[in-house]
Amino acid sequence: MSNKLYDQDLQLWIDSTIKQLQNHEFSSLDIEHLIEELIELGKSEKNALKSNLKILLAHLLKLKVQHNAPDTMKASWYSSVVEHRQRVIDNLTDTPSLKIYLTEALEKAYPDGRKLAIKEGKLAKFGITIPTENEYPLICPFSVEQILDEDFYGM
Repeated sequence: MSNKLYDQDLQLWIDSTIKQLQNHEFSSLDIEHLIEELIELGKSEKNALKSNLKILLAHLLKLKVQHNAPDTMKASWYSSVVEHRQRVIDNLTDTPSLKIYLTEALEKAYPDGRKLAIKEGKLAKFGITIPTENEYPLICPFSVEQILDEDFYGM
């Protein structure tokens, strides 16, 4: 029954599983899918952290490398840094165990953030100098402390 329910309506399966747990009906639990969902939940928390770090790093890099860009362009980068830094801090506050994963997430997010900064940098208009790829460091130039520091903007 619960396997069918899982395949037909995930939300209904979740509601049913919660009731079974609350009522201590452990023998009727769909253990296989419960384990699968818990694993996916853990992955999604890590993916959210990595995704927010990627965008945060991309815009910190742009502020560092494209420091001579007009203030109008930099304003959106500053906003993005503020927003995504807060998301990273929220991720770490809501799920403190992610702090153990932070260094690994940073190592995984930086190459993607660098690639994003390079792509966005190539879209520069209005006579703005387009940085070369080698102007973007291959290794993250920011410490964890800087990345989480609400007053740090890559410069």
